[in-house]
Amino acid sequence: MKTLRFAAIGAGFWARYQLAAWREVEGAECAAVCDRHVARAQALARDLGITAAYGDPEELFRKERLDFVDIITTMESHGPLVRLAASRGVGAICQKPMAPTLEEAEGMVAACRKAGVPFFVHENWRWQTPLREVKKVLDSGRIGRPFRARITMVSGFPVFVNQPNLREDERFILLDMGTHLLDLARFYFGEAESVYCRTARVHPDIRGEDVATVVLAMHGGAPAVICEMGYPGSFLERECFPETLIFIEGEQGSLELAPDLWLRVTTAEGTHARRCPPPSYPWANPDYAIVHSSLVDCHRDLFRALAEDTLPETHGEDNLKTLRLVFAAYESAERGEARKPGQ
Repeated sequence: MKTLRFAAIGAGFWARYQLAAWREVEGAECAAVCDRHVARAQALARDLGITAAYGDPEELFRKERLDFVDIITTMESHGPLVRLAASRGVGAICQKPMAPTLEEAEGMVAACRKAGVPFFVHENWRWQTPLREVKKVLDSGRIGRPFRARITMVSGFPVFVNQPNLREDERFILLDMGTHLLDLARFYFGEAESVYCRTARVHPDIRGEDVATVVLAMHGGAPAVICEMGYPGSFLERECFPETLIFIEGEQGSLELAPDLWLRVTTAEGTHARRCPPPSYPWANPDYAIVHSSLVDCHRDLFRALAEDTLPETHGEDNLKTLRLVFAAYESAERGEARKPGQ
């Protein structure tokens, strides 16, 4: 397997798990960690046995020979870091959301295209084991042509404890969770023709919206898709964080991804149920185990594309389509009317 050297830029909460997942990928070699708080970069590098740590990305690019960088920072810094990598001829993998505005995201994609370097987005949600199993059932045709779908991720989990910066985002749930769920809708059913959205802010001490309901009219007769998302701190009878729950109706049956990773497919022959647990990794945080597991398969897809000079499932151009849905949802919520993506 070809070896590719990379640096992680960002040493916050998610970086530790990103780097642990990269260790599961044959051929991926982390050469350095960089964070504006150099002590934090040094601590993470020391914990993981990584040789070099930097506080300045410019210095990182001057001193290290890199095949790509994995940018694990807040979205406001994504654009400058991606452009910096492109200017050095280095490919970039960027966390979602790609950018706080559609214009910035389009500029990032254009900069990498002009520089001739790969630009991928680390969209791991679709790589969760049960969500991949849903895709297999849909592709098999067992429930026939889908005509309605619901994708739900609503939780009372205290997400702001591990990621306090989310309290300060003027736009929160649609950019944080909506990017995942709207990507899933596209993964399952293709592109959307229009978006209708309603949002709410339940937590009194945050700036952005923490609840959103999005209705997608999919292209070409594909099903209407309802995406429900939120961290409202609700008291739920059964807390499923961070599971995504799905219900899809088709002309020949239905599919349900239920709590505790149960996948139920019902047709005229009856209901077939099975659990779809992810692979287990000792480094995963138990609260996020299903999500952390998905990092590995996402990494493998991105690494394969880098090594073979091909496109992964979630490259920059593709992720722009998801972001157009996200920002159309914001416009819909503001105007009280359906919007077309990119309108």
